Amino acid sequence: MTSQGSPDAVDAIIDQWAAVRPDLDTGPMAVYGRIYRIARAMGDGVEKEYRRFGLSRGEFDVLGTLRRSGEPYTLSPRELSATLMLTTGGMTGRLDKLEKAGLLSRSPDPHDRRGLRVTLSEHGRELVDGAVTAGLSLQHQIFDAALDETGAEQLADLLRTLLAAHE
Repeated sequence: MTSQGSPDAVDAIIDQWAAVRPDLDTGPMAVYGRIYRIARAMGDGVEKEYRRFGLSRGEFDVLGTLRRSGEPYTLSPRELSATLMLTTGGMTGRLDKLEKAGLLSRSPDPHDRRGLRVTLSEHGRELVDGAVTAGLSLQHQIFDAALDETGAEQLADLLRTLLAAHE
């Protein structure tokens, strides 16, 4: 693998492995180590932005999922749980807190007597819109400084291919 730019912490780890285990092919470590470090650093930064809006990452995820669903911004708790890969118990706790804050409401499902519908409130929509804008602004600051449009598209394509192999 060819290297561009200055050596980083992942290069140091790979060099250490090469010194003690020269028989190992650490090529994948160069990719996955950087993906992990980038995801962790960006996740922490974005979560800090969400906290400025009084939201945890998990709360943002619920509100964002409702927002992305489009008008009328309504899903069942089961649909939310499946999208967010949460247990129903974990989802109930989040919904309780968000409903108490006036960011969403729960109502009976008109098509299923046993079901509920979760609807994003106007205040919740405004809050999640502000939070997603702030999170994306942070991502753009770093992303745009490092990659031009062509590089960004190439990276997205390569990561899509890698992700498809995992899924």
